[in-house]
Amino acid sequence: MREIQAYAYVFMVVLLAIGLYAYIYHLYKTQRSGERDYEKYSDLALKDDITSTPVEEHIKDEKKEGANR
Repeated sequence: MREIQAYAYVFMVVLLAIGLYAYIYHLYKTQRSGERDYEKYSDLALKDDITSTPVEEHIKDEKKEGANR
């Protein structure tokens, strides 16, 4: 039984490491392509006043609004 637990532990560590690197690559790719600017998000903790401007504008999707009616 301990041998199965050891294999499961190693498998989970490898799986989570692959997931972490995939997430880091995703963040890097979206930052580089210009889809999102994560530098703005890093300032949220420092500039968190009620009067501060939003990081992104909220754009409503017209297709979603039409489906809800």
